[in-house]
Amino acid sequence: MTQDSGPVSATVRRWQLTEKLRQLREQADLTHDQVVAELRKGPGRWSRPKLSRIENRLHGIKPREVEQMLDVYGVTDQDLRDWLLELASTANERGWMVDIRKNVPRNFHEMLEWEAALVARRQFETLLVPGLLQTAEYARALISGIHPDLAEGEVERRVAARLTRQQLLTRATPPRLHAILDAGVLERPVGSPLVMRNQLRRLVEAADAPHVTIQVLPKSVGASPALEGPFSILTLPDPMPDVGYAEGSGRAVYLEDRERVRTYTLRFGILTEQSLSPADSVKLITDAANGYG
Repeated sequence: MTQDSGPVSATVRRWQLTEKLRQLREQADLTHDQVVAELRKGPGRWSRPKLSRIENRLHGIKPREVEQMLDVYGVTDQDLRDWLLELASTANERGWMVDIRKNVPRNFHEMLEWEAALVARRQFETLLVPGLLQTAEYARALISGIHPDLAEGEVERRVAARLTRQQLLTRATPPRLHAILDAGVLERPVGSPLVMRNQLRRLVEAADAPHVTIQVLPKSVGASPALEGPFSILTLPDPMPDVGYAEGSGRAVYLEDRERVRTYTLRFGILTEQSLSPADSVKLITDAANGYG
C-alpha cells in the first residue's frame, strides 16, 4: 500500500490522508461521536468538531493522532498504516512547484498544488493552447497580449514558470493528458506566423507521446456543450475524487461537489464523441501549421 510521494504537494498529501481516514471510519461503521468517545480514552484532546475539521482538511493532524485513529478503526495492515503515517509526517513539506508560485498569478496557486500530483487531466479549451503544451514563444506572445501593461521581466518570469510546469509531462511516470481544442484555436494567430507554425507543430509532436491525446472540435458541430466554455477535470491520487476546474478573467474556480464534477465529466464525454479522432485531429493541426508558412 506504500506509495511514492514523489512530487506530490503538501496540499495533496493532506487531502490523501484525511480522505483515507474518513473512508476508514465509514468502513468501520463508526459515527464521529463513537470515534471521539474511543479517542478520549487515550492521550490528547479530542472533540467532535476537531474530528470533523480533520476530515474536512480544516485542521492539521499529527502522526501520533493518526495512529490513535487507526487503532480505533481497527486498521492492522502495516503497509497502509506506514503510508498514512508517512503522509502525516510529510504533510507540511514544500512541494516541488512551490518555488514558482511567485511567478504566476495568485488565483493560479492552488492549481500548482494539484498539478504537482496529477494522475490525469482532461481539458477543453476554446481560445488558446493549453499551458502544458505551449512553446515559450507562444506563451510569451500570449501573456504579453493579455497583459500589455506587464514589464518585460515579469513576462519572462511567467514564461519560465509555465515551462517549468511542463516538466510534469516528462517525469518518469507522467500524468495522462487528454486535451480537446476548439478548431478556432488553430486559426487564431498568437504571435507571428512562425510562432504559430512552431506551436502547432509542437502539438503534433506532443500527440506522439503515449500519455497525451489531442483532439480538435470542428466548427461544423455547431451548438454543443462547448459553448459553455473551457474547463478541466483533474484526476488526483487515490483516494481523492476528481476535481473540476475553470478559469476566467482574474479568477479560478475549483469544484469538489460530486454532482458538479459529474456534469463536467459528462460534458467532456460528449465533446470527445463530437471531436475528430486523434489521428484526424493531428492531420488537421498539421495542415493548419503548414498554412502559417
